[in-house]
Amino acid sequence: RSVYDDQPNAHQKFMEKLDACIRNHDREIEKMCNFHHQGFVDAITELLKVRADAEKLKVQVTDTNRRLQDAGKEVIAQTEEIIRCRVQQRNITTVVEKLQLCLPVLEMYSKLKEQMNVKRYYSALKTMEQLENLYLPRVSQYRFCQIMIENLPKLREEIKEISMSDLKDFLESIRKHSDRIGETAMKQAQQQKTFSTSLQKQNNVNYGRNMHLGRGRILDSKNEMTLKRTFEDDDEHEEEVLTAQDLVDFSPVYRCLHIYSVLGDGEIFENYYRKQRRKQARLVLQPQSSMHETVEGYRRYFSQIVGFFVVEDHILHVTQGLVTRTYTDELWNMALSKIIAVLRTHSSYCTDPDLVLELKNLIVVFADTLQGYGFPVNRLFDLLFEIRDQYNETLLKKWSGLFRDIFEADNYSPIPVANEEEYKIVISKFPFQDPEIDKQSFPKKLPMSQSVPQIYIQVKEFIYASLKFSESLHRSSTEIDDMLRKSTNLLLTRTLSSCLQNLIKKPHIGLTELVQIIINTTHLEQACKYLEDFISNITNISQLTVHTARLYGLSTFKDARHAAEGEIYTKLNQKIDEFIQIADYDWTMSESDGRASGYLMDLINFLRSTFQVFTHLPGKVAQTACMSACQHLSMSLMQMLLDSELKQISMGAIQQFNLDVIQCELFASSEPVPGFQGDTLQLAFIDLRQLLDLFMVWDWSTYLADYGQATSKYLRVNPSTALTLLEKMKDSSKKNNIFAQFRKNDRDKQKLIETVVKQLRSLVNGMSQHT
Repeated sequence: RSVYDDQPNAHQKFMEKLDACIRNHDREIEKMCNFHHQGFVDAITELLKVRADAEKLKVQVTDTNRRLQDAGKEVIAQTEEIIRCRVQQRNITTVVEKLQLCLPVLEMYSKLKEQMNVKRYYSALKTMEQLENLYLPRVSQYRFCQIMIENLPKLREEIKEISMSDLKDFLESIRKHSDRIGETAMKQAQQQKTFSTSLQKQNNVNYGRNMHLGRGRILDSKNEMTLKRTFEDDDEHEEEVLTAQDLVDFSPVYRCLHIYSVLGDGEIFENYYRKQRRKQARLVLQPQSSMHETVEGYRRYFSQIVGFFVVEDHILHVTQGLVTRTYTDELWNMALSKIIAVLRTHSSYCTDPDLVLELKNLIVVFADTLQGYGFPVNRLFDLLFEIRDQYNETLLKKWSGLFRDIFEADNYSPIPVANEEEYKIVISKFPFQDPEIDKQSFPKKLPMSQSVPQIYIQVKEFIYASLKFSESLHRSSTEIDDMLRKSTNLLLTRTLSSCLQNLIKKPHIGLTELVQIIINTTHLEQACKYLEDFISNITNISQLTVHTARLYGLSTFKDARHAAEGEIYTKLNQKIDEFIQIADYDWTMSESDGRASGYLMDLINFLRSTFQVFTHLPGKVAQTACMSACQHLSMSLMQMLLDSELKQISMGAIQQFNLDVIQCELFASSEPVPGFQGDTLQLAFIDLRQLLDLFMVWDWSTYLADYGQATSKYLRVNPSTALTLLEKMKDSSKKNNIFAQFRKNDRDKQKLIETVVKQLRSLVNGMSQHT
């Protein structure tokens, strides 16, 4: 402590004392070592002597131990071998006893694994039952048994999952193969009907052969070729036809059903299967949007549906309870309603009759196939009658175009026949009979134009096309006959009638064409009875049957003829109006030219040449046309005189007008159309004649005195007409300077005109008041 005090020179003093102390201790140590050094040396010497002896002893002990070990090795080995053998003997005895209990368990479990590997799941479930109930309880104390017991429920779930997966694969497989299955089933059903259908077609051709031998031969040969080709195809493909079992492996369904039944979940499986199949049914029943465009779309649709129900029918018959008849009937009724709705919708888009016919054939095969599996298909055949109406509509549209093309290509002139061969060709197409023409020598002309045999052939083609749809509908010959007649009536009364009416109204159809149209319709009307015979021969139904419908072609062609006649009258009147419009009278002329007007002579020449064309028309038509033309000409001339824009007429113009009317009367008296009695045709101009005579003779006293009497000379002259014309002449007299001197010299006559005007006005006023 004093070292660190603040005494001066304390540290130095401390170091000096410490050094002195160290030196004292070193001296003491040195004395100690010197004292014990000899003893230490002696001890070391003794130790070195003992060391040598210890080495010898160690060598001897090691050698002795080695010899002892070598001597005891054999004894130890034999002893250990004895012990080991005794332990093994005891263990083997124990193992044998335990293995006798465990080996059957292991064998069964191994069998279970093997069954699982080879997918024998139903057998595996049976093995599990034996393990659980018989084998595992004997060795339940072992850990491997507990493991097995724990694994068995997992294996059951695995089997359920695997079987369900197989079922899903099966459902996917039949969804993919349903169209193939359906196609196969439909092919088989169609093959069963091929022979009878072909015979029926052949019989139908034989029925029609009497009516049209050439057509019959063609169809007969076609039918024989089709029949031969059909059976050849059947022979070629007979071995290739597969059943549903050949196309689809149904074992997953049976396996899954048995597995779920063993596991007590049969109801769950049934519900799942039916639910999935209902979903697939909805998918199958859902058509493609473009299905109506091609027949392949419809064929694929029907094949899928048939395949679906063929599978269900197979499941129904090979399983118990999975699918019931009630379930399939309910599913079919649902599907049938959907199918009918789909076909109604998509068939309405079809505009091609060939496609509609193909659709009908597919529906018939579809219905026959499913009917063979026990499904009711009456509603499908009822639907076919709706589609038949649409088929007829498409046929009518198609034939409407054919008729239009025929009418457009026709030259509307009689058919020239140069020789007997050409004549036979024409009558082979159309049933034409006329003894008068038969007597004529070649070359000659038949009265109808080329469109008549073509129309007749197309009507028969329509009947054939309509007959095609009626086949295989399970209907009687009477019903088919009725359907053919009704569709043919529609063709005649609606399609052909409309085409004729439109043709008649076309502006480029002239009088000559209209005359030929009337002749054509007359011959077509006469051919209707042959069409009825043709239908009767096809259907083998006599026309004498009570319920046999009649063709309405007579009324169709009569209506067309009446329309053509009316159009002839109209066009004649229009032509007369055209001539009248070019009339150029000088209403102020002082005297006539002494000859009829040029426009009127041209008009009369036109009428004369036109009526010569009417020689082939029925007499009544020609007479009516001639009378109508004369009456219209008379009215047009009268209206020309009374035109409100015409303000004045001179006596010279009246005289010129009279010359024109005389020409009209001469034309009427020349009998341009034979058959008129007496002066019947001239009466068309009687109003003009009496009016002009009244002014030409200036016989007003007689007119006014006899007015209103049946025996009046001017009975057809109306007071208002006479007044109008007289006022035009009065105004002309006032404005014409040529008559100025005359008016001065003959004021009495002017007063007479004024008096007549007043009396005529009083008559007109009296008539208006009486009215």
